[in-house]
Amino acid sequence: MEYTIRKMTVPEYPLLSDFLYEAIFIPNGIKPPPRDIIASPELQIYVERFGALKDDFALVAEIEGKIVGAVWVRIMNDYGHIDEETPSLAISLYKEYRGQGIGTNMMKEMLSLLKTHGYKRVSLSVQKANYAAEMYRKIGFDIVRGNEEEWIMVCNL
Repeated sequence: MEYTIRKMTVPEYPLLSDFLYEAIFIPNGIKPPPRDIIASPELQIYVERFGALKDDFALVAEIEGKIVGAVWVRIMNDYGHIDEETPSLAISLYKEYRGQGIGTNMMKEMLSLLKTHGYKRVSLSVQKANYAAEMYRKIGFDIVRGNEEEWIMVCNL
């Protein structure tokens, strides 16, 4: 499957709300939460006024003119927060595009982008049961702390 990874444009920023919902890990057998869960303050910090902060960066994966995935970062006090110099990362793909390497390539592009902008590391939070945790490890993320349900992972750039 051919796809392009490119910078997200300002008019596309509202799509981050869709991808924020898609980023919610839902274990097998669990009913998905209602879409309005993304209106909660702990999730809105990922997308609210995106682009207004100097540390806001977003990339998308596009297939035949359709955006199928997004990876974005900002410095925020989220689940994966490390410090005020380390951006937190969020990534998601529509279900039918997962497991094909697109997410891995989006992550690699974002890591490269952050490095060129002088960032030293990036962090994320992932539930231990999420299959994506293994992909994060393969591309250089290390577990720095965790609890019963999730890990905080950091990639040094």
